[in-house]
Amino acid sequence: MADPHRCPICAHLPDPASRPPLPFCSRRCAQIDLGRWLNEEYRIPATEDDPEDDPPA
Repeated sequence: MADPHRCPICAHLPDPASRPPLPFCSRRCAQIDLGRWLNEEYRIPATEDDPEDDPPA
């Protein structure tokens, strides 16, 4: 049997009978995650463009 997925916010197992918004265990955890994105707590690393990599115009 497959290992059940845990909520990335609180690490609880979701109750399949309540049909939670996956991958979260509840709507509350989904809202916490959204708030973290909106407050820019999560960031995707960017790289600086190297001018030597650009083709000549």
